[in-house]
Amino acid sequence: MRFRLRFLAYPPLALSILFLTASGKELRMPLGDLPVVDATPVPLVPGDPARRVNGRLRYLGGVRLTSPDLAFSGYSALSVDGDRFTLLSDRGNLVRFRMRGDWRPTDVRFADLPGGPGVSAYKGDRDSESLAHDPATGEFWVGFEAHNAIFRFDPVFRRTQGVAFPDAMKRWPLNGGPESMVRLADGRFLVIGETARPRGGPVAQREMLLFPGDPTASGRAPIHLAYVPPAGYDPSDAALLPDGRLLVLVRRFAVRTLFTVKIELVDIRGAKAGEVLRGTEIADFSPPFQHDNFEGLAVQREGESLVLWMISDDNEQWWQQTLLLKFRLELPG
Repeated sequence: MRFRLRFLAYPPLALSILFLTASGKELRMPLGDLPVVDATPVPLVPGDPARRVNGRLRYLGGVRLTSPDLAFSGYSALSVDGDRFTLLSDRGNLVRFRMRGDWRPTDVRFADLPGGPGVSAYKGDRDSESLAHDPATGEFWVGFEAHNAIFRFDPVFRRTQGVAFPDAMKRWPLNGGPESMVRLADGRFLVIGETARPRGGPVAQREMLLFPGDPTASGRAPIHLAYVPPAGYDPSDAALLPDGRLLVLVRRFAVRTLFTVKIELVDIRGAKAGEVLRGTEIADFSPPFQHDNFEGLAVQREGESLVLWMISDDNEQWWQQTLLLKFRLELPG
């Protein structure tokens, strides 16, 4: 979901232009041709660097990412493969880099998605919110809000290889669609609607679609499930664990605390059509912990450890940050 908050700092003339370009016709700002990303270490708890644990997560370090490029912002999805990172913004901008133990991004590359719904000049037509990856083929899948579409791309994002506008997602809200997408180990795909709920279902539920294969390569209908996030929260991303369970990142905005997130452990193994799933909280990023508009989640193994990465979407606001945090997962069996 795109939170349109920049108007708080705009003069009247700029406000007029903004409202005229709302409804998905806001012009998109692409990244430039000087790929520079800087990283500044941040603690898990500002003012208390000794604190390293949040629920079932042990903090391994994190950084605030910045760039002199004004289009460096809005990262809604994250993929991590070894020391290779892919950041995807909600305007279709790609940032790719390598990062090892010194927390310094190297081999930084800026790019645009090579395709997407609508016209690439408009932000609303490149509102990319979710990202899935097949480590065997290297292919990526991207979920687009506004159009409720899924596109498949080659491993280096040079061309579009598949497109789907699933019937099951056509009635999803334009600004509350495929915020979370995961490719399961057996090739199935799970997509969670941010605010979309099952037809006729309770407001508290969010619709989950379990596709039997690649949504862009098969016309087979998905299985409909439902997920109940914590009260007041909406799902903003998900990541698959090696045992087949799911981590779901859920987000809330409140005037007092601004953005806060929680992470839930959800068991989707063996889920049947129509089943309603609930999760178990494993971490809560409310004050005093770092809290921002976290929208990207990735899980990978490092030796014997299972590692979780999180990235935040700064909504193009001066008072928010692009935070990339790393944790060791210490989960119940």
